[in-house]
Amino acid sequence: MKPKNMTRRVVLAAATAAFSFSTPAFADGHQVLDSIHFLIPGGAGGGWDGTARGTGEALTEAGLVGQATYENMSGGGGGKAIGYLIENAESQHGTLMVNSTPIVIRSLTGVFPQNFRDLTLVAGTIGDYAAIVVGKDSPVNSMTDLVAAYQDDPRGTAVGGGSVPGSLDHLVAAMVMKAAGEDATAVKYIPYDAGGEAMAALLSGEIAALSTGFSEAVDLANAGEVKIIGITAPERSDTYPDAPTMMEQGIDMEFVNWRGFFAAPGLPVDQLAMYQDALAKMYDTPEWSTVRDRNGWVDIHNNGDDFRSFLENQEQVIGDLMRELGFL
Repeated sequence: MKPKNMTRRVVLAAATAAFSFSTPAFADGHQVLDSIHFLIPGGAGGGWDGTARGTGEALTEAGLVGQATYENMSGGGGGKAIGYLIENAESQHGTLMVNSTPIVIRSLTGVFPQNFRDLTLVAGTIGDYAAIVVGKDSPVNSMTDLVAAYQDDPRGTAVGGGSVPGSLDHLVAAMVMKAAGEDATAVKYIPYDAGGEAMAALLSGEIAALSTGFSEAVDLANAGEVKIIGITAPERSDTYPDAPTMMEQGIDMEFVNWRGFFAAPGLPVDQLAMYQDALAKMYDTPEWSTVRDRNGWVDIHNNGDDFRSFLENQEQVIGDLMRELGFL
């Protein structure tokens, strides 16, 4: 499923995962990196975590990489991991960091001083639609119900997310309410450290709804813990066909969060080329198709300079949107 061209709707994006460099070998016709290390700027259970581990799974099972390791480094809305990668650049040429649209958002808001230009851009890899979910026992069964609750008590209808105020989860919740004709700036957003804590808050009743990635929502729905009441895709997904779109519920809004890979500044050109080659080859493997379809992702591949141009455009689009919503 590919996102449509849009006018009033918004397509945003960003970045994912982390690698470890070593001498290439060959197996089954594939070029192989002995190992890859993924640096994940948030806790377990979030979209970054799922993207890094899913990508590592596909690369290793397809024989493109011998071994994948993972490191979660929460803090500062992702800024701790970015700072670590930059400050330790020479010793981190074997690491790729997962990130996404928030690297643009948080730079604009000053959550951290760096931006994507301070890193080596490897590739944008996937898109993940956003979802609004409620607890399995919630009286809310649709976006119509949630908007009605919000109209009755905006401050009492809190929406949670797996990151800081002004983050992607916050921005999506605001965009949805704005598209529904409500005051987006009045949305009460409660931040948590990644999806696991946010999910606990939803199940405890601390928040009325959770703004999250579609792939995370599918996992939770399959586990019987939530109801997905709206997704930001242009049409229903085969991954979870019971999830209705915003559009079919009268909310004129689409959104896809891009994810991709960044490396430490000063990464040698030959190492960068090998990472890009491994990711490009991954798309043609059945192992990747399995991971992608299981998570409801879409392939959105931007390599090198194309990735930079894409991010620069998104920086402008996101900045304009955040100003409109009052976040800047």
